[in-house]
Amino acid sequence: MKGIKSLTASVVLTLAVVAGSSLAVAAAVQHEQRFLNVEDLIWQQAPPALPPGAKVTILYGNPFHRGPFVIRMETTAGYVIPPHYHSMPENLTVLSGTLYIGDGDVVNEAKAHALKAGGYHYLPARSHHYAFSKEPAVVQLHGNGPFDIIYLNPKDDPRKKSMQ
Repeated sequence: MKGIKSLTASVVLTLAVVAGSSLAVAAAVQHEQRFLNVEDLIWQQAPPALPPGAKVTILYGNPFHRGPFVIRMETTAGYVIPPHYHSMPENLTVLSGTLYIGDGDVVNEAKAHALKAGGYHYLPARSHHYAFSKEPAVVQLHGNGPFDIIYLNPKDDPRKKSMQ
């Protein structure tokens, strides 16, 4: 039974690189109830749009297509996402550790908000912000896709760095 459960989770949560610039999720469109325990989650390297070092798992939907999605991201200590924005609103809940989120066009650690485990943040579309962790953290993001990330400074975009 556990093998079948793992295989099902593997099929539903398979991650694939699309056009070398983003990660698409071959997560089935959900029309039924969904139950996942932590051992069912399949963690993989974050998409190329995010700086190296984070891992993600898809709980529901496909964040790169229209419609609802739920993902989790695990950061390492010292992980930084430079100033950016998203074209769609974002909901974020910290599950473990602390994630620091700041408003604006430059990273300013002194002005960032520390969100501890259980903390929540709603971010309207096109809001300029940055995020970092001083310790490992796990966050859950949900919203309506397509999920995107537009860096304010194109030099910060890891997709461009991989092309150099």
